[in-house]
Amino acid sequence: MSTDSDAVLISPTQLQALQAAEPVVLIDTRDADTYALGHIPGAVNLRETFTYLATSSPEGLQELKDTFAAHLGAIGLSGAETAVFYEDALNSGYGQSCRGYYLLTWLGYPKVKVLNGGYSAWKAAELPVSTEAVMPTPAIFPTTLATADVMLTKDDVAEALGTDTVLLDVRDVDEWIGESSSPYGKDFAPRKGRLPGAKWVEWYRFMKPSPQGPVFKSPDEVRAECATAGIAPSDTVYLYCFKGARASNTFLALKQAGFADVRMYFGSWNEWSRDDKLPIESGLPLLRPARKPALALAA
Repeated sequence: MSTDSDAVLISPTQLQALQAAEPVVLIDTRDADTYALGHIPGAVNLRETFTYLATSSPEGLQELKDTFAAHLGAIGLSGAETAVFYEDALNSGYGQSCRGYYLLTWLGYPKVKVLNGGYSAWKAAELPVSTEAVMPTPAIFPTTLATADVMLTKDDVAEALGTDTVLLDVRDVDEWIGESSSPYGKDFAPRKGRLPGAKWVEWYRFMKPSPQGPVFKSPDEVRAECATAGIAPSDTVYLYCFKGARASNTFLALKQAGFADVRMYFGSWNEWSRDDKLPIESGLPLLRPARKPALALAA
């Protein structure tokens, strides 16, 4: 079981205490205009946490690593600070704060947290807000850290098709049923559908209402949601969505609930759908009725 000190999710009051106790780089993942209207005091704005589209080729992953080493160094992460990500509300930002958590986990950064409930929870707690832009003190992001084994390539996913590995699709329902190719528009990506054999739990289901806005469900509640789709904490789970944001939200939920073997296909549907050699399932994912055994004829 995790303790309060090593838990990834923190409340607004816990964030205040953390800022008072140790060096923190607070990262606002919203767009620049929204950030300018009001943010948590001291937060720096890094929209690329959400917007960057990655591919899973060796070159694509190296570019992803280099890009974020530069961005994260520029906002002051040297390895000594705790990085804390937040978005507006956990049900409206497509998991963008969790995408930051996932990226830093992959990069091997030692201290990463996410504000549970986001900026909405901060405001609901009646804590101070600021409209002043923060000028960070740049640092050298540590590039010698060992990356964590949480990143999947399209080849990894292709090899898992038809095996006991659970492919978990957490996209919105219109994408799952093949009505839309993405959150950016129905025809943003060239093909609609899902990975062959994938199971589906919509990412919203790992959150619940609270007086402070949506927050993550408890570990027991997360395990129960997975059980409805036949997924156990002992399973190997490969997550995907459209570009690795909503799946990052689920990655965090599953890790906090004790799922030990969870990885994510960060390129997700944006990459998979653009390679015509890769198989997809399309059309409505209807349940095929079990075939009834033939009646034995009387002798």
